Amino acid sequence: MAIQGPIPISFEQVFPHGCYLVGNVEQVKDFDASTNGRTVYAKDKTTGEPVWQVPVMDGDPTVKASQKTVAVKLLSSTEPIAPPSVAGVPITPVEFVGMTVTPYVSQAGRLAYSIRATGMRPPRAKQAPAGKEAAA
Repeated sequence: MAIQGPIPISFEQVFPHGCYLVGNVEQVKDFDASTNGRTVYAKDKTTGEPVWQVPVMDGDPTVKASQKTVAVKLLSSTEPIAPPSVAGVPITPVEFVGMTVTPYVSQAGRLAYSIRATGMRPPRAKQAPAGKEAAA
């Protein structure tokens, strides 16, 4: 098979309605390598970078409530910094860069996806389609 490993994908393909931080960035533990009293943190098998994760809420109004929150794993040698919060808004909009997805079969026997990124930033302003002017 020609496709092996993580599949590059754009933020807009994964989260066409945007997404929002709903928790803190945490380093992912390697439960297999950790022992009593000694915590080992996960490293990406391809890049060797430390793995961090952050829970986000999908902005798509058609997604079922039980599937609204997903974890995005970030590959970074240092702890990723969340974008600044927006005044008066309880959740922080975010955009991920360097995204990939890796399909796998879950323990329940269903197709699932591991979403990874190399960084995060505040969302970029949406571009108006060519020939259309933005409403004032």
